Amino acid sequence: MSPHRPPVGDRFRRFLGRLDATGRPGGVPTALTPDQPRSASSGERRRRGGGRGGGGEQLNVPPAEFTSYYGRPVLKPPVWKWDIAAYLFTGGLAAGSSLLAAGGQLTGRPALRRAGRLTSLAAVSASAYFLVNDLGRPARFHHMLRVAKVTSPMSVGTWILTVFGPAAGVAAVAEAAPWLPERGVLGLGRRLLPPVGQAAGLVAAATAPALATYTGVLLAGTAVPSWHEAYPELPVIFAGSALASGAGVGLLAAPGDQAGPARRMAVAGAALELWGSHRVEHRLGLLSEPYRTGTSGRLLRAGRALTAAGVAGALVGRRSRVLSGLSGVALLAASVATRFGIFHGGVASARDPKYTVVPQRERIRRREAERPAVEG
Repeated sequence: MSPHRPPVGDRFRRFLGRLDATGRPGGVPTALTPDQPRSASSGERRRRGGGRGGGGEQLNVPPAEFTSYYGRPVLKPPVWKWDIAAYLFTGGLAAGSSLLAAGGQLTGRPALRRAGRLTSLAAVSASAYFLVNDLGRPARFHHMLRVAKVTSPMSVGTWILTVFGPAAGVAAVAEAAPWLPERGVLGLGRRLLPPVGQAAGLVAAATAPALATYTGVLLAGTAVPSWHEAYPELPVIFAGSALASGAGVGLLAAPGDQAGPARRMAVAGAALELWGSHRVEHRLGLLSEPYRTGTSGRLLRAGRALTAAGVAGALVGRRSRVLSGLSGVALLAASVATRFGIFHGGVASARDPKYTVVPQRERIRRREAERPAVEG
């Protein structure tokens, strides 16, 4: 390279300067009409740097809208499938049926007692199946019994099932005592099973409220937005749903003269369930939206309608076995719809990132607004 010639880099920068000023290599100006756009490269440079003289095109930045990284959920949605929603229903049905059986036992209504005990055993057996199916291996349920942790809803629920299941089983087996022979070893069982079954039935009934509500506490303890924010209502909804489903069993299986406790359970359960469902659909602000829309909204609306129809039929059809049976079916279907609706509402809130980020931003704004008042 000649020592009198400038470096190549300086020559290239001067060339770019002339190109930017004239729009064409060699310094020849380019005639542009008012409507003719500038070259893409020149326009890009002006948009990025504003031009060498401070001019250039101004960007109109649109208002920022919420989005997430590549549209991905902020939270990992629950991996639970339909079997956990079914577990929620069967657990509540087992609890409500054991309370129904205890009511029949204490008031001398054998048909009500028998229906409640047998349904409770069948429902808790189905609950164990759904839970083990979700865990993947039966040994995992056994492994959870190695620890008793009061602050863990899952640990507490495991022990509740461990106490409730055998008690409900013994109470149900005691219903077979009249079929045993009167003499011999089986005759001894015929005499011992009824009192043992009564004690076991009362143990199951004492454990039933915890079985009915611990799943609500379990869901509210997760990070799923619409479950976590509904922590006061979920146990109430599940308790009402358990009572309503147990009442449905009584209305289906017991004759009209023995179904009085079932009717009272239906009224109490419907009141709790409808109150709780109304609260989660209106109290949570943005997080109530998943409970009003989509699959969850349809299920919860169906649950409310079936609950109201079941209670009305139970009160009106005191002397009609057919109407009482239809009311029982409606209450059972309402419990299924409510449990699945709550389940789907939580899953929907975890999949959409706005239900995670927008409430967090609102809480931050409230704290920032309250801070000057506290400091002042």
